Amino acid sequence: MATKKCSSVEFKLFAPDAKKVALAGSFNKWNAGDIKLKKDTKGLWKAKVDLPCGRHEYKFVVDGNWWTDPSNHNNTGNSMGSQNSILSI
Repeated sequence: MATKKCSSVEFKLFAPDAKKVALAGSFNKWNAGDIKLKKDTKGLWKAKVDLPCGRHEYKFVVDGNWWTDPSNHNNTGNSMGSQNSILSI
């Protein structure tokens, strides 16, 4: 059974020097190549994602490095010894 979307969320990250940015999280089984962000002329990377209602953990993957969302201070520890960003919708 398909899960109904709750909201279309736009994820944004300012990383003007980055070559590639992707989004990985609990909503896509942490697949770092699944959701690619697009960069605008000012260095802001964006992607819209349809998400089901609930709590989601995520990170940006910037040129192969995993980053928490610097604009979201709602974080939680993960099994890798670092932090994940949290989004609840």
